[in-house]
Amino acid sequence: MAPVEEAATVRYADAAGLPDALRGADVLFVWDFLSTAVPDAWPAADRLQWLHIASAGVDPVMFPGLRDSDVTLTNSRGVFDNPIAEYVLGLIIAFAKDFAGSLDLQRAGTWRHRETERVGGKRALIVGTGPIGRTIARMLTAAGLSVAGVGRRARDGDPDFGTVHASDDLAEHIDWADYVVAIAPLTEKTKGMFDRRMFGAMKRAARFINVGRGELVVTEDLVDALRAGELAGAALDVFETEPLPGESPLWTMDNVLLSPHMSGDVVGWKDTLVEVFVGNFQKWLAGERLDNVVDKELGYVPMGAGPPYQEDRK
Repeated sequence: MAPVEEAATVRYADAAGLPDALRGADVLFVWDFLSTAVPDAWPAADRLQWLHIASAGVDPVMFPGLRDSDVTLTNSRGVFDNPIAEYVLGLIIAFAKDFAGSLDLQRAGTWRHRETERVGGKRALIVGTGPIGRTIARMLTAAGLSVAGVGRRARDGDPDFGTVHASDDLAEHIDWADYVVAIAPLTEKTKGMFDRRMFGAMKRAARFINVGRGELVVTEDLVDALRAGELAGAALDVFETEPLPGESPLWTMDNVLLSPHMSGDVVGWKDTLVEVFVGNFQKWLAGERLDNVVDKELGYVPMGAGPPYQEDRK
């Protein structure tokens, strides 16, 4: 943050101190991307021009006051693309090769030969066609899977997905997939999109992977579907309530892999998030177009809104 501190007066604040820090501020950098403090502090934002959030998802700050204002919103698109894609590929391999079962048997001192599944030739439906979804598609394709996407509108000939189905038609195509990967942005339209009906439409041998937002899923419906054998398993990195409550049945289900919202968090990720903000801050000082400007009606960065961060830009 040194370049920012040299060029501007910087105030650091927690949730309680945010209203005081916002008064007279031109720029707000939301470092705690899960915080819900910004809506409550918003009346103090008397001259704010730009808000940047240290995440790809912007749902924590998509409240009416910001949406209806002239404040520019940017996110940290691009930082998490490759790490999350690697994580998804790792989960698919873990399911196919039953690594969890091998670890359980190792701990029990049991020698039990089993057969595992192939990864090559399987089908993955990626729900969310933004930069992270595209990176997942490319990585899974390289591993031998066939991929298709689900986005706002249907199209053929997409360079990463081949075929993209409209999100309104998801239930008609979800049974094609051996793996369904949720990476869609959280909007009013996508909230709860994976519900009883959607899980019931999946084939029974399929696995569901959520690395997007917990609120994309109706958790009770997912638990019921897993118990009923309507799908073979689930890998969840995000949840409706975080941390996941200790009484959740997901903790003890044999066909579920859990992780604490860490799929994109690799060594050095926090430094990279700061670099993204500093780069955009220097553009803001120079009066240049900012990278990763969010369309506040859509709730995400549309194509062409500035290049996402890439590691080779360093």
